[in-house]
Amino acid sequence: MLLETLHSHIPILSLLWLFPVLFMFHDFEEILTVENWSGTNGDRIMGRLPPFARKLYGSSFRMNTRQFAADVLWVYSIIVAVTVVAVFFSFYLPYLAVLAVFFLHVFTHVGQSLYLRMYTPGVVTAVLLALPYSLYAYYRLLSERIIDSGDIAASMSVVLVLAPVALLLLVKGRQRQNVS
Repeated sequence: MLLETLHSHIPILSLLWLFPVLFMFHDFEEILTVENWSGTNGDRIMGRLPPFARKLYGSSFRMNTRQFAADVLWVYSIIVAVTVVAVFFSFYLPYLAVLAVFFLHVFTHVGQSLYLRMYTPGVVTAVLLALPYSLYAYYRLLSERIIDSGDIAASMSVVLVLAPVALLLLVKGRQRQNVS
């Protein structure tokens, strides 16, 4: 019943355009809370992390709101670009790859909150917005035969190749910002 109602009230193009909108709602939660949260909890959390994670995430705990928002702007620009490509050119692979990251990112938020046994910035909107949107977007694109399971597999391959590179660039950029 709920899926039928959503299906009848949300055209596929609106569904695609919801991605950048919901991403921003999710990241607003992070932008508004991350600096204060990191300042309050950073030292305690860094002490709980294994050495490799301390090295990887250490620069993230020294970021201010402006620096974090700059990172969000880059990601948002990519999300808008892949959405434009999906909407205007019906080329869904980049959209699906970024959607996969958005979907999987939910579990990093939940995992962090469970591991730390506390609220972490972004966990609320990850569970309440990102997870249902991602699942519904996959369901809808599959049910309307716009994509198939092979497209999802291909997008996951893209993520496996590009995500480590993107993470490395992000960490290096953050380290450079904190040195300046």
